[in-house]
Parts: sequence; structure tokens; C-alpha cells
Amino acid sequence: MATNIFGGFKEYSVAEFFKKNRQMLGFSGKIRSLTTLVHEYLTNSLDACGEAGIHPEIEVWVEEVEKNNKYRIKVRDNGPGIPEKLLGKALGMMLAGTKFHRYVQSRGQQGIGAAGCTMYSLITTGQPVNVVSKYDGKKISCKLGIDFKANKPVLTEIVREECPIEEHGLEVEGIFGDVKYEKSAQGVGEYLKRTAIANPHAKIIFNSPDGEKFIYPQSVEELPEKSEEVKPHPLGIGANDLLDIAKGAKEYTKLSAMLQNEFTRISLNKVKELQELTPEVDLNMKPTKLSWEDAEKLVLGFKKIKWIAPATDSVVPVGQRQIEKSLENILNPEIVYVTKRPPRIYRGGIPFIVEVGIAYGGDINKEGKGGVIMRFANRAPLLFDSGGCAITQTAKNIDWKRYEIKKFEEYPVAILVNIASVHIPYTSAGKQSIASEDDIAEEIRNAIMEAGRHVQKHLSGKRREREKSTKKKAIMKYVGQISADMAELADQKDAKAAIKGDLEKMISERFE
Repeated sequence: MATNIFGGFKEYSVAEFFKKNRQMLGFSGKIRSLTTLVHEYLTNSLDACGEAGIHPEIEVWVEEVEKNNKYRIKVRDNGPGIPEKLLGKALGMMLAGTKFHRYVQSRGQQGIGAAGCTMYSLITTGQPVNVVSKYDGKKISCKLGIDFKANKPVLTEIVREECPIEEHGLEVEGIFGDVKYEKSAQGVGEYLKRTAIANPHAKIIFNSPDGEKFIYPQSVEELPEKSEEVKPHPLGIGANDLLDIAKGAKEYTKLSAMLQNEFTRISLNKVKELQELTPEVDLNMKPTKLSWEDAEKLVLGFKKIKWIAPATDSVVPVGQRQIEKSLENILNPEIVYVTKRPPRIYRGGIPFIVEVGIAYGGDINKEGKGGVIMRFANRAPLLFDSGGCAITQTAKNIDWKRYEIKKFEEYPVAILVNIASVHIPYTSAGKQSIASEDDIAEEIRNAIMEAGRHVQKHLSGKRREREKSTKKKAIMKYVGQISADMAELADQKDAKAAIKGDLEKMISERFE
């Protein structure tokens, strides 16, 4: 019996898993699938340009090739390109890349995105994607597929050429089925518009299937600060995280030395303080001898120590001026206020920063819709799965009446929330919704409330002005009659105009 039960036991590659569970990568629904494809290629281009210190110039083409929901997508950038030896792994191998294992901020972080696009082309049209990479004076053109069973890239029709060293960049083109283009709040057009809001240093061009060309020009000269790789912070580290680091720290002879070198903010004095708090743990032991029990005691000790805030070198927010300028250009509001919270950490010692921009009035409810929530993670727009996202839940749970906004959904108010972090806690590999981590949700709430107070001052001022204006108008109605009566009582009918002028001046001064 046991032999029969386990007779079909097999191993599967991660590529085979996602082939059968493509919805986990965001490929569910035709409109969403098309937006996801553009999102993955665009974020890779923005990250590559950012790492190379290049002002991004990215052009996107979406063209319907058949009347059965097949579209050609092409994305070209001016980034550094990809060397031939890494080209296949970067675009055709699941869980391979430069981002997942490092404590450094990037839009993509799992090493799945571009390979997921290649996968989607293969399973919906049977066609590989076309890739052209210009890197370090060499131009590589090829077709790229995936061996799903081995999770390995398959490169064919490779053409190698020389090119001028000043020419660089990547072009990816593929035909994808089971997708659909629409002008909607979750379509490609809206995604690119919001990407431009959060990336004013980039130039983005969109060629739509309708023949329209949308150009979002670069609006700021300075490039975002380059995020630097940092070490984990002791706060937020779990016992398992600590054990993993210790087991791999074979070069250290003492646990104390490992703590000082493998974590940020742990100095010799902090090690001494930790030893006093955990006398039963020998900090002179070899890190590889650390037990689970000892790791748990150290983690508890970490929480009792007052630490310096985590370094922000690894986290680069959009920036106050950049958000203000973007919201003013796109929404033309009455008021904009942007707040940025100080750096915090959540589980695993991961630093993050929350920044919130709030805009009121202007063009926000042009289409009769208010209460707009624009969600971003590391500058990338999140258009789907809003209901289960920590940003949406937190924003809607705010008591907006305190801020002179009776019904959030009906008022012309727009909120931009961006979370910048080394690792964003997405709810799925589709990277469209942020998990409700308590530390992150609290920071979102505090940032929104801080920005909300400035809107409240603006709206309170408008309300007081309206009340003054209403009272002034009500009193002014009687000025003519009162001035006439006063002139008659004083038996100076010729003074009526002067009395009226004096009364109007007194009332105006009173309601200034």
C-alpha cells in the first residue's frame, strides 16, 4: 500500500510550479496580465538605470497583433545592458538575480519578474521573446525561452556584433496571448502615468495600440540617491535569522565579533550591554555553536537595548519636493502637503521609510470620483489587489471627519503613499499588495494623519472664510435700509451715501 501511495512522488522545479500557478505572479485576468508584463520590464529598466547612475529614457510599445487578445509588447531602455553570460539567467531563470540576497532597495526583489514574462509568452503563444542587449561595446541579439523542468534559460539564434561603447541598453520584445488593452484605472496607461509621478527623474514614452503617443518628460534634473547595501539591524531580527547568519559565519572565532561585523549599530559597548542582559549566553563561543535557545535569548536581549535608528543608506524615498512637483503637475490641486517618516524597521531587521503626499481639490475628482489612494512600493505603482493591501486598509480606517473630510470617497482628496525598503512584504509574488505588518501599518497611519492635519488647517480656513462671507452678505443686505433710516433720524438725508459707505467699511473691516 505504502509503495503505491508514494509511487508517483516527483520533484518539480520552481519554473514548473509558476507555470501551473501563473496567477501568483500577477497573471490573472487579461487586463491585469498586460499591465503586469509592462510593469516587470519597466521596473527592471528603472532599477538598471538607477544602479548605473543613468537618467532613464524608456519607451514602451503595445500593439494588438490579432483580434484574439494577442499583443506585441516592446520595451527599450538606455540602461547599461546585460552581459551575455548573464543575459539568460536575468530574463529566463526563476529566482536568479542581483537583488534578493542583498540588503539594498530595488523595485524588483525576487528574481522572478522578467523570467515570468518569458514564461507567459511561451505558455500563451508558444513563442520565445526577442532580446537585444548592448553592453560594454558588444551587441547580443537572441531569442530566449525556458526549459521549465530544469528552470534554465534557452538562448537560440544568437548574433554577436560590435557596437560603439557609448551605445548601451536593453530591448525586449514578445508576443503575449490572453491579455487585453483597456483605458482603465488598472490599465497600462494609468500604470505608466503613476510611474512617472513617482519617478520624475525619468522620461517615459508610451505608444498605445490606438496609435496615441504619451510622453512623460523628465521633470527634475537630479537623480535619486543611489541606495547602498547595508547590514541588518538587530531590532526585528528573529531567532531563525540570527541562526542562519551564525551558521554561515565560519570565519569568526567569537560570536561577539560576528555580531559587530554582520549587523549594523552593534558596537563593542552594545556587545557588553547585551552580555549583561544575557549572562547565560557565552558571547565568546564560535558562532557555529549557537543554539536555538541561545538565539532566542539574544533576540530578547536585543529588544531591551536602546538602539540608534537603522542607517538609511539602503533606502531611498521619492523625496518631498519630487512628490509635490509630481502631484501639482498631474492633479493641479488647491493644496499639497508631503510628509516623510523617519526610518523604522520591521521583522528581520529590515529598514523602511514611509512617505505620504496628500492633495486636495483641483482636478482630482474631474470624473466625479473622490478619495483616490495611489499606492507605491519603491516607486513602483500598485494597481491591483487594493482591498487586502495595508496601505488601502490603513487609509480607509482613518477617521477623516477629524480632518474636515466627512466622506473620504466623495471628497476631492488624493493620497500618495510610498513605502521604500530593502524588502517589501508583498502578500504574493505578484507584488501588488503589501502585507499588514504592524510596524509598517502604524507608520502609514502616522504619516497620513500628519499630512491630514495640514489639509484640515486648509479646509478649516476655507470654512471660516465661507462663514465670514455668509455673515457679511447677510448684514450687507440691510446696509441700505439702515443708512437711510439713520440719515432720516438725524434729519440729514444728504448724508445717506456717506453713512452707507462708513457702514460698509466697518463691516468689511470686521470680517477681514
